[in-house]
Amino acid sequence: MKIQKFENTIPWPCKKVIFHAFIFFNSVFFIYEGFTQDIHFSQFNASPFNLNPALTGSFEGAYRFIGNERRQWASVTVPYQTFGISADGRDLFNSKLNAGITVFSDKAGDSEFGTFQSGISLGYALNLNSDSSQKLFFGVLPGITQRKVNYGNLQFDNQYNGRNFDPSIGNNENFTRENRIFFNAATGIFWTYKIAERKIISSGISLYNLFKPGQSYFDNNQIRLDRRFNFHGLAQINLSEKIDLLPGFLVMKQGKFTEADIGSSIKYILDAQPFHYRALFAGLYTRAKDAGFISVGMDYDNWNAGLSYDINYSKLRPASNLRGGLEVSVVYIIRYLPPKRQPQKICPDYL
Repeated sequence: MKIQKFENTIPWPCKKVIFHAFIFFNSVFFIYEGFTQDIHFSQFNASPFNLNPALTGSFEGAYRFIGNERRQWASVTVPYQTFGISADGRDLFNSKLNAGITVFSDKAGDSEFGTFQSGISLGYALNLNSDSSQKLFFGVLPGITQRKVNYGNLQFDNQYNGRNFDPSIGNNENFTRENRIFFNAATGIFWTYKIAERKIISSGISLYNLFKPGQSYFDNNQIRLDRRFNFHGLAQINLSEKIDLLPGFLVMKQGKFTEADIGSSIKYILDAQPFHYRALFAGLYTRAKDAGFISVGMDYDNWNAGLSYDINYSKLRPASNLRGGLEVSVVYIIRYLPPKRQPQKICPDYL
């Protein structure tokens, strides 16, 4: 039996921070119990470590925690499931240094083909002008990947006895290994320009699988993981006092495969007070020759939550019945708090 080459297309120091992190991760694990999911996220802007390592620290606040989950192809085969958590901080050690950590776990198909990735990202922010309205971010993401396959769940031609499948018959296959671990790395740059309040444009490029690690289960050194190139952009355009338009795009190229996502969300602002921000958003994107997806979500103070669903229109449509993947994302940011006002006593006139 020929084993198909499989690739993912795809990445404190104080008590208050630890307390916030504890709340966040408990919330994420609660969501994980409610849904389950493939390492390709439709909400690509809500999964920055899979999009561009330079996005490390590219947010307004001190620390950020991210949870992503996706469940795909439940109507076609054993569902592909992915779960990931990430965290990063900016301007660490009173410098322009940003750093983060990310962990993703993916399981796909009958063979329970699993991918576990973990990495530590490092980034640096550079102001391009005196008012810091334009910034350039650089980032690298070294990490470790483990891939596993369960041959026991597979059926082979010579295990059929002439009438039906007989698992007691040996498969006569000589598998060299069931898993492999390899080092991987990614790098990227990201530019953002805040023209005015609620008028922002940004764009970035990134390259993953820099060293094209080997991934053969038969120790064939010619089978290597292709490099993946990403080009992405996002904008925020205020249409009125309460409404913003958020167009975005992503183009990915890996080996002979190309993917292009383009679309937009629209946001309605309920309350724009500092540290009391509330907004609703909904969006529509298309992935060329594959699927479209709709998304809804909400900003609530330090939280951002999004829910999306893919509608498949590719050649797999007869099997998928237009159904694709359900995805949920959660982002929690610890923002800088203004200093507390200290009451001052008025000095008497005679002092």
